[in-house]
Amino acid sequence: MNNKLARLFNKSFVRNIIIMSTGTIAAQAISLLLTPIITRIYGPESYGLMGVFIAIMGVVTPIAALTYPIAIVLPKKNKEAQSLAQLSIYISIGLAILVLLILCFFKQFIVRLFNIEEISPYLFLIPVVILCAGFFQVMEQWLIRTKQFGISAKVAFSQSLLVNGAKTGLGYLHPFATTLIILSSINEGIRAIMMLVFSKKTGKPLPFQFTKLLSLKTTAKKYEDFPLFRAPQVLLNAFSDNMPVLLLSVFFGPASAGFYTLCRSVLKVPSNLIGKSIGDVFYPRISEAKNNGENLTKLIRKAILLLGAVGIIPFGVIVAFGPWLFTFIFGAGWEVAGEYARWISLWMFFNFTYQPCIRALPVLSAQGFHLIFTVLTLLVQTSNIIIGYYIFSSDLVIIALFGSSGAILCIVLILITLRISKKVGCS
Repeated sequence: MNNKLARLFNKSFVRNIIIMSTGTIAAQAISLLLTPIITRIYGPESYGLMGVFIAIMGVVTPIAALTYPIAIVLPKKNKEAQSLAQLSIYISIGLAILVLLILCFFKQFIVRLFNIEEISPYLFLIPVVILCAGFFQVMEQWLIRTKQFGISAKVAFSQSLLVNGAKTGLGYLHPFATTLIILSSINEGIRAIMMLVFSKKTGKPLPFQFTKLLSLKTTAKKYEDFPLFRAPQVLLNAFSDNMPVLLLSVFFGPASAGFYTLCRSVLKVPSNLIGKSIGDVFYPRISEAKNNGENLTKLIRKAILLLGAVGIIPFGVIVAFGPWLFTFIFGAGWEVAGEYARWISLWMFFNFTYQPCIRALPVLSAQGFHLIFTVLTLLVQTSNIIIGYYIFSSDLVIIALFGSSGAILCIVLILITLRISKKVGCS
């Protein structure tokens, strides 16, 4: 038994997962310890306004560089990966300028259209968010490419300590949504700077190296399936994921958005602790496996089963004791968030287990399918909101429909991904 454990921990894949998970666990531990204090300082309304702004950020940031950073892991040579990094930064700068111009001319129209008067003063932070997100995505993918998982782990902990500490400390001086929103805006920028600083100390190649414009055009053309298929998919998925916060705020008020924001942040802890760590390590591993002609279906299935075994306990506990746990941990007034959590746990469990499939789809050249599937998801979730609000006039019905249909859709994606992997393996 000891020999088997030794062999298991000697495998680089498992070792890298442990490194990533250690830093993420420490980061989430800090977040979990301070969140009960933060919820008591700010309350559901301030939390809800932050949630609405984060929802807008959540739609914009994934496409800050048109998903070109995701391709950084794929090239065999660092020079081509560095070209992708430079291209990503240029795109982020261009999009930030474009959004700034749109806000200058159409801010009031946007505010009235989406009924977001409460966060109107903070909209000019969005270009800053885009720049921070593009920089962070490049650094994150570069560290994955160069397998500097230790730096990612160290940064995750340091950033969590700094940002959550600031939310707590500044909250006593200024316990309003402004504090939460500003810290959320610069969050990814702080992580990116930390990554760059720590990475410089290793002496390994950095992602930023001057490349001729002609070379950038060639690189952009070679990986055009990312902006053509992955970027629309990511945008639609982000919109689908963040739509509940925006619409709950519009239909039922900021407090309801606050309940959902807390619920979602708590339920994403397992994904942030383990799911993302496994996904980040799995992505270069599945790419390597395809190049070596390995059994991709077996590799994906093993990762899914591993995450399923890990996730069943935390999500099961939330289903059983959600309202009581949320009231006990986060304070009086947060019981509704626990009711939300019971339903969203169904969705988050399968969302947690299907992470290897999401990472495998670019390697399987199935980003077109992923885009179609995301459109279907958006249509289903939009129908849920229409039914829940216009027929039942109930926020809880909307959440229940979101949770149950989300779980079914995740299962469908897992089954289709495994089928695609079998075809790729046979080709």
